[in-house]
Amino acid sequence: MLKSRKSNCVRESRHPLIYALAVLIISAVLTFPVQAVDVPTLFTAEVPLDEESENPRDDAYKAALIEVLTRISGSLLSSDEEAIDELFPVPAAYVTQFRPGAEDTLWVSFDGGAIERVLRAAGQTVWGSDRPLTLVWLAVDWGQGEREIIAAGEPERVAQQSRSIDRNRLLRERVLEIAEKRGLPLAFPLLDTQDLQSVTFSDIWGGFDERIVAASKRYAANSILIGRVRPSSSQRNRWTYIFGGESLTWSGAPEVIVAQVADTLAAEFSVGGDAPLETVHLNVSGVQTLDAYGSVQEILGGVSLIENFRITKVAGDIVSYQVEVRGGADRLRRALRFAGLLEQALPGDFGGLEPASELEFFFGP
Repeated sequence: MLKSRKSNCVRESRHPLIYALAVLIISAVLTFPVQAVDVPTLFTAEVPLDEESENPRDDAYKAALIEVLTRISGSLLSSDEEAIDELFPVPAAYVTQFRPGAEDTLWVSFDGGAIERVLRAAGQTVWGSDRPLTLVWLAVDWGQGEREIIAAGEPERVAQQSRSIDRNRLLRERVLEIAEKRGLPLAFPLLDTQDLQSVTFSDIWGGFDERIVAASKRYAANSILIGRVRPSSSQRNRWTYIFGGESLTWSGAPEVIVAQVADTLAAEFSVGGDAPLETVHLNVSGVQTLDAYGSVQEILGGVSLIENFRITKVAGDIVSYQVEVRGGADRLRRALRFAGLLEQALPGDFGGLEPASELEFFFGP
């Protein structure tokens, strides 16, 4: 039946690119599993090993489990020791590998699937392994006129600037270490010629965020964190976080801010284990080439809320999908906006109170 409707759609389409797209769709399997972007360290942790404690390894297992739970279920659960003991009375039962780490630490790897099943069965939220990339523009005023933007690597500098290189590296590594503990992919700009022609220290410090957003497009990041830090001053650090068309303003140390970014994204993408599976009809317009079609498939495959999706119709530049999603249409709407699709208003949609079961989005490369 579906294939018959597809064939009619091919005959009706007059656009050669859409014809090619429809032929490709018909020849493929029409149900696509979600393709998650793995975070390699999501279910591993390296924690201190106190050889003088009564049960050194068991204590390390629990500490490592708490770190993993912080990444996949958030700080609310990981700070509730009683709930953790109830859900995971024997953390060792979920350990798949362990080995000694550096400087009296223990590296531990857990069975991620088993941990997720326990959390879902208990109705706890789970943030899948698809973790959006956050680009960090961090401007640092070291005092005495020394001002810099932290780069992804070490730019070539003269010997007297080695101190600057070291402190930049330490600050960057500090931020990345915090992010790794939360399972949050972060990247710093290259600060190559292209970046330096687009963004200056004054742009970041002065809050000219539109310039930073424009310069960030080359990195294909899903969200942008802009920091203004004075390490040797009592002045509070200022941060702006931009994602999904929204801008949030925070203040605090890098540790606090990175945790807030992780909590913000987890709130958007994590799903409760007891969330029902709902069917949402999604129309994506602007799909005019095979590359555009592939990009839309990749976007949908990267949304952890989606259990599976299939194409139901192709007409002109519009591809229609039937999507099975946990959390309903509103959660899916926010996730797709965050992923870069542009929401379109449905005909007759004037902001009614009833949740929509059909969504209209536009793909713009």
